[in-house]
Amino acid sequence: MKGIQTIAFDADDTLWVNEPYFREVENKFCGLLEDYLPHHTVEQELFKTEMQNLSLYGYGVKAFMLAMIETILRVTENAANPVLIAKVLEYGKEQLNKDIELLDGVKDVLEALKGKYRLVVATKGDLLDQERKLNKSGLAHYFHHIEIMSDKQEKDYRKLLRHLDCPPEGFLMIGNSIKSDILPVLAIGGHAIHIPYHTVWAHEVVEGEVKDERFYSFENITAILPKLLS
Repeated sequence: MKGIQTIAFDADDTLWVNEPYFREVENKFCGLLEDYLPHHTVEQELFKTEMQNLSLYGYGVKAFMLAMIETILRVTENAANPVLIAKVLEYGKEQLNKDIELLDGVKDVLEALKGKYRLVVATKGDLLDQERKLNKSGLAHYFHHIEIMSDKQEKDYRKLLRHLDCPPEGFLMIGNSIKSDILPVLAIGGHAIHIPYHTVWAHEVVEGEVKDERFYSFENITAILPKLLS
């Protein structure tokens, strides 16, 4: 990994807990509609709505809330009790106000790497929500730059690298999503480290094995230090 100048960290489920909160709300949401459809069918209907609206609403809690409301209206054929909509708004606001739970070892890793590399955050999602989480995390001072991206495709990473004035071969992305954090970075000539997380959104799941000399996988975030400090 010689020549690495800039290390970018994904945020959600790489620096702090995120996806389990979505699954927790999804479970409660399915319970709201149990008089209409089985739990697993509600899950499928909600995911279908999220995918249909992804290009319009993007990622994050607010998009999730809109998807839940739209799913309620479709499943109930616009005859839903307004209490169901109120419940969705309640769930969403609770999620937006969640405390930040840092993953084990995150602060130690950032402390060890600070000053040795240019550290940045490269995360996708809702701007206000991601800014809120970063501020509440207490991690902002470790980072040279914060990039909240509408998506994480090759073109988005190329734009980030132009902004950072960093060549692909000098860029390392660290994250939990093969689809968003690994494959597009490798495709533009960068390096990537995958740190798996136990809960993954269905949209981020990718089948198959990644084979690339610039790809590494570690069990947890602290395991990257020997590689980066050697």
